[in-house]
Amino acid sequence: MSNRRPNLTSAISYRDPKAALEFLERAFGFELFMRIDDAEGNLVHSEMRFGDSVVMVGSEWSEETRSPASIGGKTTQTIHIHVDEDVDAHCARARAAGFEIIMAPADQFYGDRTYRCRDPEGHIWTVGQTVKPVTREEAEAASGLKIEGWV
Repeated sequence: MSNRRPNLTSAISYRDPKAALEFLERAFGFELFMRIDDAEGNLVHSEMRFGDSVVMVGSEWSEETRSPASIGGKTTQTIHIHVDEDVDAHCARARAAGFEIIMAPADQFYGDRTYRCRDPEGHIWTVGQTVKPVTREEAEAASGLKIEGWV
């Protein structure tokens, strides 16, 4: 990854962001490349790389920025990871690291094989791998949906 910042980066809050950094590295192979601690050793900000993407991991720093673990498991977003190979092995690694698998790997009408998992604090992650090229027409026929903007 170059020093150029991605145009869009997700930031997620954890009760225990230091544990989250270790967990995400072990479970997904994310690489920590920035960490800022305050004088007391509290994590203030961090960034992890995955391929050409970045996710910021931080603490619950205001009433509006909470971990799902602090708000009854509710989430307002999920995070999607795209892998180039062996999504089933990726799922097994995530499960072994402590992710709860909430949807086992399954082929989707749009040509990806995906699974969904929940981390120990309740954030939901979807992981997918393109396993079959599918045209817009094929996806519409398989799903019964009208699709615009298919690339």
